[in-house]
Amino acid sequence: MQNLITIYCKNTKEYVQIPCGTSLKELAEQLSLDMRYPVVAARVNYKVQNLNFLIYKPKDIEFLDITSESGKRCYLRTLNMVMACAVRELWPSCDLRLEHPISRGFYCTIRESREVVKEITPEVISQLKARMEQIIAENRPIITEERQTKEVIKLFADRKDGETTLFETLGNPYCRYYRMGDYIDYYTGALMPSTGYIHLFDIEEYNGNILLRVPSRRDPNQLGERCMQDKRFGIFKEYVGWNKLLHISNVGEFNRACKNQKSFEMIKLSEALHEKKVAQIADQIAHRETGIPRFVLISGPSSSGKTTFSKRLTIQLMVNGIRPVVISMDNYFVNREDTPRDENGEWDFEHLETLDLPLFRQHLAELLDGKTIKLPFYNFETGKREYRGETLHLEKDTVVILEGLHALNPELIPNIPREMTFKIYVSALTTVNLDNHNWIPTSDVRLIRRIVRDYRYRGYSAIETIARLASVQRGEDRWIAPFQEEADVMFNSALLFELAVLKRHAEPILDEVPKYCDEYTTAHRLKKYLSYFESIPEREIPPTSFLREFVGGSSFRY
Repeated sequence: MQNLITIYCKNTKEYVQIPCGTSLKELAEQLSLDMRYPVVAARVNYKVQNLNFLIYKPKDIEFLDITSESGKRCYLRTLNMVMACAVRELWPSCDLRLEHPISRGFYCTIRESREVVKEITPEVISQLKARMEQIIAENRPIITEERQTKEVIKLFADRKDGETTLFETLGNPYCRYYRMGDYIDYYTGALMPSTGYIHLFDIEEYNGNILLRVPSRRDPNQLGERCMQDKRFGIFKEYVGWNKLLHISNVGEFNRACKNQKSFEMIKLSEALHEKKVAQIADQIAHRETGIPRFVLISGPSSSGKTTFSKRLTIQLMVNGIRPVVISMDNYFVNREDTPRDENGEWDFEHLETLDLPLFRQHLAELLDGKTIKLPFYNFETGKREYRGETLHLEKDTVVILEGLHALNPELIPNIPREMTFKIYVSALTTVNLDNHNWIPTSDVRLIRRIVRDYRYRGYSAIETIARLASVQRGEDRWIAPFQEEADVMFNSALLFELAVLKRHAEPILDEVPKYCDEYTTAHRLKKYLSYFESIPEREIPPTSFLREFVGGSSFRY
C-alpha cells in the first residue's frame, strides 16, 4: 500500500493527499493552479525550495511565479548559471563575473584572470547570446548536489578559476551546489529545475562590457526598459576601485582578511574614503563655477544614511566657510486628514502631495528674495502643523540643506532656478559580492540596517519592519528611483565591513521572527546572507560613521 501524506496548498486553499516522495514539480502538474505565469519555485513551510524538492512530511506549500520576489530571484540565479556555463563552454579559460545591477539589468564582465577582463566585441556578444539560447533550447536539467565541504572545495578547485575562498571560510561540514551536465556552480538560493524554464533574456554591450537584460518586474513578458545610468555606473566603478585598495573582491577574501587581523585596517581605510568623498562634494558645492547654490537637496531610499550624510556634509561645508541651515521637509507635511490615499483607501505617506507644496515653494521663493519666513513644525503625535516661533533668513554665506524623499523630484520646486540648487542622491549602492556569481542586493543591505535601527530606536520588531517592506519599495520605485540621475552627484553610503558588524545586532532580532509566517521567508534569506560573514567588533568604528546611525554610538543627534 502506497504511503500517503497530506499537504496544504496555499494557492488552491486545499488539503491534498500525495504519495510520499512526490516532487514539487509533480505536485504543481497535478494541481489545478490558477496562476498568470508558470511556476518557478515554491515556499515550503515558508522556505523557498526548487521544484525538484521531494516531500516526505506534511507541509504548507505555496507555488511561486516570476512576479513574486522569491520567484524573480530564482529566475535570475538560473539565468546567471546559464550565462556562466555559456562563457565556460565558449572560452574555457574565462569566467563570468556578475558585477552589479544597472539599467534594470546586470552589468557583467568576462574575466581571463582576476585582473584581466576580456575585450567585448559584437562578435563576443553574438557568440555568447547564441550559446545561451542553445543551452536553454536543450532544456538541460539543473540538479542539486550535496557533499562534504572538503570534497566540494576540491571539485571547485579543479575548475579553471579555482575559486574556493567562500567554501573555505564558511566552516560548514557540508555544502550544496548545482550541476548542469559537467558544469558545476554554487548559488545561495533555489534555481529552476532546468534551463528551459527561462523564457526571456537579452545581452548587450554596456560601457565596454556586458548588460544582462532580464524580465520586467511589472510585466515578465517584457524586458526591463534599458536606461542609461551614467552617474550610478560611476559610483560602482569607484567602489570597485576602493575594494581593490583593500585587495578584496568577494566575501571569502573579506573573511580571510578578518581572520588575519586585517579588519581594523579595513574599517579605517573605508571610513577615510567616505570622509574624503563627503569633503569632495562639499568642495564641489563651495567652488561651483555658477556660484554657490542656495539649496542643497538630498534624497535617497529608506535606511540609505541620508541623515548622517546631511550632518557630515554640514561640517565639511563649514570648513569651506559656508553656514549650512537644515530644514526638515517633514515639517511641511499636510495635516494628517489631508494626506493623499492610495488605491486601497489607506493613507499614502510617501506621495508627493503629502507635502504642502504651495507653502514649501512659497517659503523657498521668499528666502531667495531676502525675506524672513516662519518655520513650521509638524507634530507627529497630533498629525497637525504647529508654529513654535522659529524663523529663518538667508545671509550671503548661508546654504539651506533640504533632506527628504522627494528632494530630487523636478516637480518639488519648479519655481526655483536650477542653478540655485545642488542635488545629491544617497544610497547604499553596492557592497562586496559573495563570489563571482552571487551578489547581495543592496535593498537587502538597507533592510538589515532598517531592521536593526527600528528595533533599537523605534520599538518595531523584525516582523513589523519586514511587513512594511512592500509598501516602502512601492514608494521608492515611484518617487525616488526615476529621479536618481537628476542628481548632480551620488554618494554610496555602503561600507565594505558593515554586514560583518550588523551581523551581531541583526541575527538575534531576525531569530524572533516565527517560522510559520510570510515574513519568515525574508528573515531566513537575510540570516543566510549574514551567515557568510565573519563577525567583527565595532569598537574601531568612529562615532561619525554612517553605520552608527543604525547600531548606535553616534556623536550626532538624530
